[in-house]
Amino acid sequence: MLDRLREDIRAIFERDPAARSMWEVVICYPGFQAQTLHRMAHALWLRDCKLLARTVSHFGRWLTGIEIHPGAKIGRRVFIDHGMGVVIGETAEIGDDCTLYQGVTLGGTSLHEGKRHPTLEEGVVVGAGAKVLGGFTVGRGAKIGPNAVVIKPVPAGATMVANLARMVDKERDKVRAEQAEKMGFTAYGLSDDMNDPTVKAIHGLLDHSVTTDKRLDMILARLEQLGVDCSKERAAQDGFDPNYLNRIVEE
Repeated sequence: MLDRLREDIRAIFERDPAARSMWEVVICYPGFQAQTLHRMAHALWLRDCKLLARTVSHFGRWLTGIEIHPGAKIGRRVFIDHGMGVVIGETAEIGDDCTLYQGVTLGGTSLHEGKRHPTLEEGVVVGAGAKVLGGFTVGRGAKIGPNAVVIKPVPAGATMVANLARMVDKERDKVRAEQAEKMGFTAYGLSDDMNDPTVKAIHGLLDHSVTTDKRLDMILARLEQLGVDCSKERAAQDGFDPNYLNRIVEE
């Protein structure tokens, strides 16, 4: 335990020129404090003391502003710099010598059991405000730029930069939302395309479905004006399966 603490302190001195003394690190560095408490919480979690583990984790969140689920696995010499607003999910794994800055989220995009959160291999750097969402791997030595949103695997040594914000078509988005409402909850709001080709394709299908439904309604309304009974057609199920489309996005 003491060896791990010494390693953590040395790692902070190596990566933060503002660190001046060991006691400054121990007393004033929330990342150091959060990881120390996480080791206690993780040990309790592995011993099936789940409630006590979550209690220790919650105390760490209150003290440091860093939320680390006790089930998460964190390697050696990991440095969480500044740290406020960092969230690390239950199945996240962080390799040795990684660095995370404030506002980073290692989150999950699914409510299913199993591996939901990312794995960071050795030496990964995640910039301030970045969101890494999903049960995939970020390769060794990769760098995630500030405010980047990463939802796909990252090769070793790659650099990922932020997505640019853009204006959406409000009317189109409103119609799409009405159709997509049946899809249920999607964590972190990943139902928007975020420049992902698969999600763009699914939104195209949703748009086409909405347009087709409107045309059918107009045809049925016109037939009813001509005295045709269309009650059976209106009651018929169209076989549209939004949950299947949602699964495609999450995978």
